[in-house]
Amino acid sequence: MIEITNLNFKYGKQAKLFNRLSYTEQAGNIVGLLGKNGAGKSTLLKLLTGLLTAPENTIRVLGETPFDRNPHFLEQVYFVPEEYELPGVRISEFVKAHAQFYPLFDLEKLHQIMIDFELNPKSRLSKMSYGQRKKFLVAFALSTNCKLLVLDEPTNGLDIPSKAIFRKVVAGSLSEDQLVLISTHQVKDIENLIDTLLIIDKGKIKMHSTVWDIAGKYSFTTVNQLTEGEVLYSEIAPGGFKVMKESDSGNTDVDIELLFNAVTKGLTLK
Repeated sequence: MIEITNLNFKYGKQAKLFNRLSYTEQAGNIVGLLGKNGAGKSTLLKLLTGLLTAPENTIRVLGETPFDRNPHFLEQVYFVPEEYELPGVRISEFVKAHAQFYPLFDLEKLHQIMIDFELNPKSRLSKMSYGQRKKFLVAFALSTNCKLLVLDEPTNGLDIPSKAIFRKVVAGSLSEDQLVLISTHQVKDIENLIDTLLIIDKGKIKMHSTVWDIAGKYSFTTVNQLTEGEVLYSEIAPGGFKVMKESDSGNTDVDIELLFNAVTKGLTLK
C-alpha cells in the first residue's frame, strides 16, 4: 500500500525535513500519525497524496508514484486536509458533481453517515459552521470507499458528541482492503480508534508499532509515589504520577498521550 524508501525532502534552502526516511504500511489498518508542530506530518501526507513531489523512486502508494497523479491513482485516494475551501453550493450539488470521480462511491453510506452527523443534504456549504463542513468532508471521504483515506486533524472543530460519532462511523465504515492514516494533535479523540501508531519527531520515525504490541510490552497506570528503577517515564498528575513501565502482567490500556511524550522526550523503546 505505502512504501517509502530513503526519502530526503526539504523546502527550498531550508534544512532537510526528512533524511533517509523509510516507512511501509499495509491495508487493513487505522494509523494514528503523531508529531509535534513542524515534525513533518502534513508534509508527509501531501507527499503520499501527490500534492508535493518527492525524489524519484522514494515513494510508492498503491504501486504508483503519487505525484504522477494518474487517474487510476486519484480515484483510489482521498485526502481531507486540515485547511480547506469549499464552494458555495448545497451538499447535494457537491455530491452530484464529485462522487462520479470515485467508482466505489456509496450514496447510501453517505446518507447514513450524514444522518449520524445530523447533516441536511439541502444545506449550503458556505452557510455551514466549520465543524459541520468538517463532518461533511469526513462523511464524503468515507463514502468514496477509496483504498487510502488520509485525514489531517479530522476532529478539529467537532464538539464532544460529534467526536464520538466520528469514531463510530470511521470504525464501522471500513473494509480490510482500506488503509486510513489520521494525523492529529487531539490524541484522546482517536485513542480507541487506531490500531497502529506512527510517531515522527525531528523528521525521523521514532515509533511504528501496533497498539496491541505496545500494550503487551508496557503498562500505563497512576501511582501515589514513584519507585526508583521501575518506571520508564512519568508525569505529575492529580493524586500522584502517571507512569509508563515495562509490563509484567499482560496487556493493558495504552495511554497514547503519555507514550507520545515519553518518545518525543528521548525515551528509547524496544
